[in-house]
Formats: sequence, structure tokens, C-alpha cells
Amino acid sequence: MGAVQSFWDQVSGTQPLPSAGVVLGTAAAALILVLAPGLWPAARHVVTVAHEAGHALVALLAGRRLSGIRLHSDTSGLTVSRGRARGPGMVLTLLAGHSGPALLGLGAAALLAQGRALAVLWALIVLLAAMLLSIRNLFGLWVVLLFGAAVAAVTRWADPVAQSAAAYTLTWFWLLAGPRTVLELARSRRRSSGTSDADQLAALTRVPALIWVALLLAITLAAAAGGVALLLPELLDR
Repeated sequence: MGAVQSFWDQVSGTQPLPSAGVVLGTAAAALILVLAPGLWPAARHVVTVAHEAGHALVALLAGRRLSGIRLHSDTSGLTVSRGRARGPGMVLTLLAGHSGPALLGLGAAALLAQGRALAVLWALIVLLAAMLLSIRNLFGLWVVLLFGAAVAAVTRWADPVAQSAAAYTLTWFWLLAGPRTVLELARSRRRSSGTSDADQLAALTRVPALIWVALLLAITLAAAAGGVALLLPELLDR
């Protein structure tokens, strides 16, 4: 019990805030991952994990039964849940995908602003462990295991500065990547078969898909702005 209490105190406690250079450096690294054509296709798998986790979590909260999650090598994904085919629960489940990464980043930013970098990393490990129970394809299993192992290695062997750098990089990345994926959604709809989240929302509600794209963009931009507002004042105070 003493070891468990010690572990909990470490995870729930606060860590020293990183220097301004670390915070700005991780923001720059995340921006490069989002904008660099050679890096984005690989980094986007991290966004897909958050996207599908958003679908799955809201589906469960809405009272739906989660059937499975699939992650594909082209960075697409699919989360299947069972329940009412229409209604608020289904609408919220569909909305949660593209808004998931930015909202996850916003939550992580709130923890980082309190000096809880280790809590961000452990919350991510718990999320990935929960996802493992619902992964239904080999590639998805490989992505979640690799991602989880990398985060676990940082929490186990990295020093506090490296742990903070990892948590900040992930947070900046989710905040910045959220709006980009919505812009990609807007472009891809021109050649899609009508199966995107926005198209499914339009079919459910009779509200045009472009309105849903605009709403998703507004949500992700607001979350990104909120994350910056949480992190920058804390940075300027140092």
C-alpha cells in the first residue's frame, strides 16, 4: 500500500514548471509536425487515436454499446457503436471525432498550467489501455501498443524535464492538429462518397454538411485558443 500511495502522490502531485525555452521549443516542434509534409502523415496517427477515442468515449457516455475500433495505415479510422440510429446521442458521438484531439489538448493544457505534466502522460496511458480492449484490427493494435509503450517509457525512465517536454509536445500537437484535420475534412468532402462525419451528421439532422464542418472548425479553433490562453500566461509569468 505504501508503494501505491507513493505512486499516486507522484502522479497526482505537481512537477517543476519547464523553462520558457522548453515550452516554446515544444510548441515549435509540434508546429513542424503539423505543417511539414514529410512528417505529418506519420504524426497524424496520433491524431487518429484521439479522434477515435473521442467517438468511443462519447458513445459510451451517451449510453451506446461500443462494438470496436479500427485504425488504418492511411491514418483513417472507424469506431462502431450500437444504439439508436438517430437522436442526440448519435449526433454527439459523430461530433466527438474531429473535435476530440483539440479538446484533449485543451484538457492537457489545463493540467500543464497547474504543473501536472506527469498526470497528462499517465492519463494518456490509461486512455490507450482502455482503447486496447476495443481495437479490432492488427494495425490498430500495433499503433496503440507502440504509442503506449513510448509514453510509458518516458514516465518510467525520462527525467522530469524530458517528461514535461513530452507532455507539452503532445499537448501543442493536439491543439494545432485539430483545426488542420477539419480543413482536410472540408477538402476531402469534394471527392468523398458521403461517409465523412459531417456527411453523416447532415443525413441525421438535415443540416448541411458545410454547417457541421464550420461548427467543427469553430470548436477546434476555440479549443486551440483556450489551450494557448492557458499555457502562455503561465509562460509569461516565469
